[in-house]
Amino acid sequence: MASIYVESYGCSLNHADTQAMLTLLRNAQFEIVDKPEMAELIIVNTCTVKSPTEKKILKRIHELNKFKKPIIIAGCLPQADPTNPALAGFSLLGVFQINRVVEIVEETLNGNTVVLLAYGEYNRLDIPHYNPNKVIDIVPICQGCLGDCSYCIVKKARGNLVSYKPEAIIRRVKQAVNFGYREIWLTAQDTGAYGKDIGTSLPRLLKKLTELQGDFLMRVGMANPNFIHDFLDELIEVLNSPKLFKFLHLPLQSGNNEILRRMKRSYKAEQFIEIVEKLRRNIPKITIATDVICGFPGETTKQFQETIDVIKRTKPDVLNISRFWPRPGTRAAKLTGYSGNLTKARSRKLTKIFNDLAFKNNLNWIGWQGKVLIDTKGKFGSWQGRNFAYKPVVVLSDEELLGKEVAVKIVDVTAHDLRAKIV
Repeated sequence: MASIYVESYGCSLNHADTQAMLTLLRNAQFEIVDKPEMAELIIVNTCTVKSPTEKKILKRIHELNKFKKPIIIAGCLPQADPTNPALAGFSLLGVFQINRVVEIVEETLNGNTVVLLAYGEYNRLDIPHYNPNKVIDIVPICQGCLGDCSYCIVKKARGNLVSYKPEAIIRRVKQAVNFGYREIWLTAQDTGAYGKDIGTSLPRLLKKLTELQGDFLMRVGMANPNFIHDFLDELIEVLNSPKLFKFLHLPLQSGNNEILRRMKRSYKAEQFIEIVEKLRRNIPKITIATDVICGFPGETTKQFQETIDVIKRTKPDVLNISRFWPRPGTRAAKLTGYSGNLTKARSRKLTKIFNDLAFKNNLNWIGWQGKVLIDTKGKFGSWQGRNFAYKPVVVLSDEELLGKEVAVKIVDVTAHDLRAKIV
């Protein structure tokens, strides 16, 4: 059969879709190659969340087109913006049509340009999956969301919330554990919304998953504060399970309530603060990740300062900073935005403040001893693992450590990771 080269961009759910496509192609006897020049067909699984990301992907597609091979553009970009002129002439595969990847590959190889972008429902968990990473497996728990954020284009791609049945998720996690995966990522656009459409909740699902036998750890993906606030006590109880990383990704986006209202975010800054402080009281070493958008249209200097104040008060361990970029078809795209210089200046200011906070946070880990699960091979004899709080820990070793649990002592830190020696 023909040889296929696949590139994947974006969030963990996108990478889970890529794994599903790879499995279906392998089962159909296609050969998967690791260089585009070796392939007879190329698939690019795209992300459209930010303008810079989209521009990077379109530039890459232009580069790949020079190989004169048929190309299929998959994922959120064609699903959200199918009339984009840059997509003209390519076969397009939407996020609801992943299970038809073999069909579109065969048709495209036969010289046909195929567009499969219809919205629909199918259970991703029913698709067998191949994951080249032998340590980490990604398990989607739902698709879409209940939000209506004024700046977000992903809703156009992924649609409304569809939660997968608990028994299907449990079966998939069991399968991953039986295959030997040690680190399971439970992923979604918003894990906090899980179950709202089928009469259950994230804490109930997690409780069932923590009862599974096996030597593994689970990481809960991004969850919005409005849902977390509703079941925080239940979540704290289940997060104390040894089967769960002490980690939560809780987006802030802005520390000013008027900006949050304009963003159509369904919570207030005070709720975010309340959640973080209660989590830290009950799980002192928990790692908190958050997101901030700098320069949302109309954001004043004072309102931006309120965001800085919330970050200084809550001291997150991870901060994803984005400059506002208008996305086509969103309500925020119609608003009068700021110059790139202003959004860049705010982004740089917040980055400096955060790096100082993160470094001081990490200093508290010096001297800590414990076990780390090695999940990534680095450069120059380095390995990266995660401790119980999902903190990235870098160690040096000439041994093969991937997938192993090693005892370490933290001896140094940066703003972004912990440095350890094996003990």
